[in-house]
Amino acid sequence: MSEPKILTERRGHVLLIGFNRPEKRNAADFELLNALAAAYGELERDPEVRVGVVHAVGDHFTAGLDLADIVPYVGPDGLDLVPEGGINPWQVDGVQLSKPVVMAVQGTCLTLGVELMLASDIVVAADSAVFGQIEVARGILPFGGASIRFARAAGWGNAMRYLLTADRFDATEAHRMGLVQEVVPHGAQLERALELAERIAAQAPLAVQATLANARLAIREGDAAAERALGPELVRLMQTEDARIGVEAFLARADPRFVGR
Repeated sequence: MSEPKILTERRGHVLLIGFNRPEKRNAADFELLNALAAAYGELERDPEVRVGVVHAVGDHFTAGLDLADIVPYVGPDGLDLVPEGGINPWQVDGVQLSKPVVMAVQGTCLTLGVELMLASDIVVAADSAVFGQIEVARGILPFGGASIRFARAAGWGNAMRYLLTADRFDATEAHRMGLVQEVVPHGAQLERALELAERIAAQAPLAVQATLANARLAIREGDAAAERALGPELVRLMQTEDARIGVEAFLARADPRFVGR
């Protein structure tokens, strides 16, 4: 029996989601995409999970789509890759993940890998990482959100420099543009991503989700919409058990242990 192409593992309040097709440089066939969407659904549904960490087995994050396998699944409306209960990991269908995702990237990271970074919240890259949004060299366009998010993250000129040329760029350039937040030695990327995820998971989960949601609201609908939501969200959070725990821990000079209620 073959190994699953997506691995999932719970570590406390963190769900690890791992690409597991190293013999193909983690190129994504339909089975892998389907399992990835299912894992994102698990991340969203499980009340004990507060943060996701996406990583890859082997020396490379992903070589992009396995086009020979994927093409037969493309219908008149594009690629339907989400099983029942799943969430599109690139979140380009109107359904948003409410929990933060930290990514650990190494080696080759092409197309859907870059777009997964753009749809995530924090990215740690190994110094071995090489990125490329190369769809225009294959006669297609990025359909996982790069045409929407790359310019927002890196600026128009930086985005067009790579979206329109299909040129590749290294971890230093990705860091300069703001696509990755930290660059670490090859092999240390997952450990560092887990450290960051565990720091997030130690905070009040409802407050983390509300902060994430308000930041996304500002991007999606503008500052005014996000500003209008601040007061009601503050009132809602102040009525939670976690807010009480946070205040009591502050007064006692102790570390809070939040419960997500």
